[in-house]
Amino acid sequence: MGISWVQILVVAVLLVLLFGRGRISSLMGDVARGVTSFRQGLREGVEETAKDDDAEKQVGQTIEGEAVNKSTNSSENKK
Repeated sequence: MGISWVQILVVAVLLVLLFGRGRISSLMGDVARGVTSFRQGLREGVEETAKDDDAEKQVGQTIEGEAVNKSTNSSENKK
């Protein structure tokens, strides 16, 4: 036994009687704004992560050049 359309209709009528059409529509608007701000927060988090990844790539760059031995031992310098 599932929920019939008559039961759904009765619940909908009771909700409209208890809260009124204006209050229900304002609640739905609040829910929509909440979902929108949540999505924006997710996008901002992804953008910040991408910026952090780019910064890490720049820090780990290789410097090209030849290694020079700077030994202070005088016996190795004479060879």
